[in-house]
Order: sequence, then C-alpha cells, then structure tokens
Amino acid sequence: MIELKQLDSQSKDFWPTLEALIDWEGVSDAQVMETVSAILRDVRRRGDAAVIEYTNRFDRMNVQRMEELEIPRARLQQALDGLDGELRRLLEQAAERIRAYHQRQKAESWTYTEADGTVLGQQVTAVDRAGLYVPGGKAAYPSSVLMNAIPAKVAGVPELIMVVPTPEGELNELVLAAALIAGVDRVFAIGGAQAVAALAYGTETVPQVAKIVGPGNIYVATAKRMVFGTVGIDMIAGPSEILIICDGGTDPDWIAMDLFSQAEHDEDAQAILVCPDQAYLQRVRESIERLAPQMERAEIIAKSLGARAALIKVRDLEEAAEVANFVAPEHLELSVADPQGLVKRIRNAGAIFMGRYTAEAVGDYCAGPNHVLPTSRTARFSSPLGVYDFQKRSSLIMCSAAGASELGKIASKLARGEGLTAHARSAEYRIK
Repeated sequence: MIELKQLDSQSKDFWPTLEALIDWEGVSDAQVMETVSAILRDVRRRGDAAVIEYTNRFDRMNVQRMEELEIPRARLQQALDGLDGELRRLLEQAAERIRAYHQRQKAESWTYTEADGTVLGQQVTAVDRAGLYVPGGKAAYPSSVLMNAIPAKVAGVPELIMVVPTPEGELNELVLAAALIAGVDRVFAIGGAQAVAALAYGTETVPQVAKIVGPGNIYVATAKRMVFGTVGIDMIAGPSEILIICDGGTDPDWIAMDLFSQAEHDEDAQAILVCPDQAYLQRVRESIERLAPQMERAEIIAKSLGARAALIKVRDLEEAAEVANFVAPEHLELSVADPQGLVKRIRNAGAIFMGRYTAEAVGDYCAGPNHVLPTSRTARFSSPLGVYDFQKRSSLIMCSAAGASELGKIASKLARGEGLTAHARSAEYRIK
C-alpha cells in the first residue's frame, strides 16, 4: 500500500506543509563539486588527451585517438535507415510538429526612424555554435534530442555539436537517428563532466560552443553550473513534476496514470492532485492502489508517490489555481470542464495541458511545444526552452546629424552630473 499524503487547504498549517513538500535541494555535495572542478581544469589544460582518459575510465572504453570518438554522419544515416518504417515515420512526424511550433517563436530584427532621421532598432542573430548534451546508455531519450536540437536549428545556429556517452561502446540507434532528423552537425561519443568541459573550453577536436543545453546526471548538472559565464546554459533541472487540477469529472484511472507518468521517472519525481471534491480524491486513491502494482516501474512509482506526492483538497477551483501558482509546477494539467476559463488564473507553470483529453505525455513527445521546462518552482521566473534561447539581441543606434545634436545635449548634462567628463565631451563634439 502506498502511503499517499493528503493535505487540506483549510488546515492551519497547510501552506508551510505544502512548501516543505515541494522544497527540493538539488545541491551538489562537496565531493561532487571537487571531482567536477578537477575534471574541468584538466580538460581545459590537456584537451583531447584528458577527454580520452576520462572517457576510457568512466565509460569503460579503450580509445586511443579522439577521432574514434566522433560518430560520422554515415553512421547516423545508417541508424535512421535501419529503423522500423513505422517508428521512423512517427519520429519524423514528431520532429515536424516540434519544428512547426518553434518556427512561430523566431524573433526578427526591427528598426524605426525618428523624425530627425535617427534610426533605432534591434538586430537578432543566432549564437555561433551550440552544444547539446544527451544522456546515453539505458537513459537514452531521442525525444530530448528533438526538443533541444530543433529549436537551435530553427534559430539559425550554424553548427550544433552533440555529445552522448556510450558506455562500453553501446550506441542507441534511436538517438543517432533523431540527431540526423533534427539537423545535428557533429556527434561525439563522450559524456559526463568531461564532455561539458570539452564543449565549454574547446579541445583540439571538439569546437568550443557558445551555449550548452540538455539534461544529465548530477556531475553534468554541476559542470554546467560551473562553466556558466564562460558559456551560456539552458537551466539546472531538478526532478520531474506534475500538478493536476481536476474538478472531479475525469475518469480517476486517467488521473492516476497521469500521476504515474511523472512518478515513474525516478524516486524524487513529484506528482500532486488538487481537487475540491473529497469523494473524488478517494476514488483516485483507489485507482492508484489498483493500478500501481501493474506498472513496469511499480517500485519507482511507489517510492516517488510515497515520498513526494500529495492529494490536496481545496475549497474551489479558484483556490486550486492559487495552489498551482504557488507550486509553479513543471507540468500543469487542467482536467476541468472549462480549462480556457481556468487558465486565465494561471501565472506560474512550465507547460499547461488543458482539458480532460490532454495527457502530459503527448507534450513529452509530439504535441509540438518544448518538453525542456523549468522545475523546482523556477517557472515563477523562467520559461520553457525555445528558439529564443539560441538567439541574441543587439541594440542598433544610428544618429543623424540633427539627432546627434539633440541627444548630445541630454547626454552631456547627465554625464557631467555623474562626473564623467569624457562622456560629456564626446557627446558635445557632435552638438551643432
């Protein structure tokens, strides 16, 4: 039996109890930080030689030259050609849907001209080169390749470098096929902190990138955190989360399975159901108890639900939205009769799945919006991965003679007020 917590919003200690439940400390311990720091320094100093050494040690490989770790394009094509026809069609269909959605995100350059002829605007350009980290071995997710690579290519990134660990030389055919479909330019069979270091600093063989995206274990996440500033990163992701608001009108088996869809990720994943109907919460609890033992990942689901899940009774759907905004979940399902009305009350969520028929799982694979989402309450201030993460904005300023004169008068006074006379005189030279 799963010991599933139940909270009631009318309880005195509800909000502090909820805050304690959702609190997540994904902090690397001192030993992890020390190990990662040493690897980063070593790769920065010794380049390819260090990458080869760590790859042989951690992935149980026997590589002599860096060239052996680059997976050629022909091998990607072989993986794609070898897929079952139906699987290939579905992978390509998912990629096309993701591409179509992200094309709408692309920002364009713009300018406007003031009355005196001064031109102001913004120039949008893609980052020169991006790096994509993809987990390898058993934790191989072709969907993550599509979700990370396609926005980069839509943004116009000229070169996308993918790194993926291949423990004992094990290649995942779906991951390689997805890389080709998504337009990845080069692929290296390296992983861990050494792969992040190679991307961040560059080696004799791996080119330095401007931004690193993609999920990984605690060593990868720590490495990304440490190289931030030298390169950009997407985010530091915590465990997967789902919060479901239901009005009691959805089949409880559907809701139980939606909760499982996140709980099966790992023991630290979080699944929360919020509902104003106590009888319905009990029905979902019964569905969970009946269905959980049937799941392939039953042990992980049970541990996740027992440790971090909750059924929350609220006063009404308005209060349910208040709870959701406080939690700021990675995935939010609005399994209610009027999702379009309720969504107007939602301010903090990574992705919002509206209506009884919209399972979070379709967002993971093929709906179109990105599945790389803010976790651990960071949806309060950040957004899903998108095309905008691979684009930069440069301000454009071109003064006419008349504009330079008028702006110079303003700049001169303000600069002298700050005691920066060279600033002032630079502007004053252009005053008529």
